[in-house]
Amino acid sequence: MPDSFQWLLLLGAFLFSTGLAIVVCRRNLILMLMGLELMLNGANMNWVAFGRLYPDALQGEIFALFVIVVAVCEAAVGIALIVQVYQHYQVSVPDQVADLNEN
Repeated sequence: MPDSFQWLLLLGAFLFSTGLAIVVCRRNLILMLMGLELMLNGANMNWVAFGRLYPDALQGEIFALFVIVVAVCEAAVGIALIVQVYQHYQVSVPDQVADLNEN
């Protein structure tokens, strides 16, 4: 295996784990959305790394392109939902939204 392949996998794993830590630890909706985007970028980094390992097959790049399209759609819908929740409740922390509690 090429040496750059291992570094790309490590970078992808670092991006994914950083995004996961942000999603789990932070309670701000915008930061949670940013963490999800980091997780998707880490997955893309791994797809492209495997695509570079096997240059004859384009599956890695095609999957990465598909994930990028899904990430753009997720970001657009997520930001629209966050703006609507903020306009209605005036909070950006999901735990403070009163109507979503089970009480």
